[in-house]
Amino acid sequence: MDCPINHNLKEYNHIYKENNNLYHDIALQLKLSDSAFDIFYAICVLGDGCLQRDICSLSATSKQTINSSIRKLEKSGYLTLRPGKGRQMHIFLTDTGGDLVRERIFPIIETENRTFDSMPDEECQELLRLSKKYMEIFKENIKELLL
Repeated sequence: MDCPINHNLKEYNHIYKENNNLYHDIALQLKLSDSAFDIFYAICVLGDGCLQRDICSLSATSKQTINSSIRKLEKSGYLTLRPGKGRQMHIFLTDTGGDLVRERIFPIIETENRTFDSMPDEECQELLRLSKKYMEIFKENIKELLL
C-alpha cells in the first residue's frame, strides 16, 4: 500500500512530532507530567488567577485532562482554587508552586525566548505567519472531510 503523503507534509509532521517529543522529554526531565507542565506554563503566560478554560485553550488540552491534573497539583500543594463568578474557579500558585515555576518553568521559557532571539525578526514573523496559515487552511479543509 502506498501512502499518499507528500514530501512537505511528511517533513512538517516530523517537525511537529519532534517538537511535541521535545516538550514531553522536558516535562520528564523536570519530573512533571505533560499536563502539569502545560498548567504551570499556562499560568506563567496567563497569570495567577486564570481560569481552567483558558489553560485548556492555551495548551490545546482537554478539559478532563487539565481538570484532573489541577486536582492532583492542588492536593500536592502547588495550586489553590478560589471561586469566581458563577461556577468559575480561579487557579493560583501556592508559594511552593511559585517556587517550582521559578526554578523549573522560567528557565524553559528563557531558553525559548533565546531561541527566537537568535533568529532574525523577519524569520520569526515568517515562521509564525506560515504556521498560522497552515493551521487555518487545514482547519477549513478538514471541515469538508468531517461533515
